[in-house]
Amino acid sequence: MKEPLDQLRALTGGDYPTVVYDATGNARSMNDAFHYVAHGGRLVYVGLVKAYIAFHDPEFHKREMTLMGSRNATKEDFDTVIQAIRAGILDVGSYITHRCVFDETIAQFKEWLKPESNVIKAMVEL
Repeated sequence: MKEPLDQLRALTGGDYPTVVYDATGNARSMNDAFHYVAHGGRLVYVGLVKAYIAFHDPEFHKREMTLMGSRNATKEDFDTVIQAIRAGILDVGSYITHRCVFDETIAQFKEWLKPESNVIKAMVEL
């Protein structure tokens, strides 16, 4: 399997995306995201992590990129997204890698924290 950067380079003809959103809340992913942004592009952190994020300043300046943080959304924003999911405009199925019923949450949570479980998003069903 190709490395993510190689795959992205192939998809964009080496230009990279002009906007990259990282909503993972994962420090490694957030650090790596700097490498995926086009020259003059924007990196938007939506995910929140209680850790330090570090980047190579010369690479940041060379790309003349903008770093943005976003953590707030209005009720209307959530309504818009929910409507898009219901209408099939946004396919969230590929992001949901794990599920469990509410009563199994505590038992499953320890497993989900293990890197080898490959959790992207886990859903607890009520």
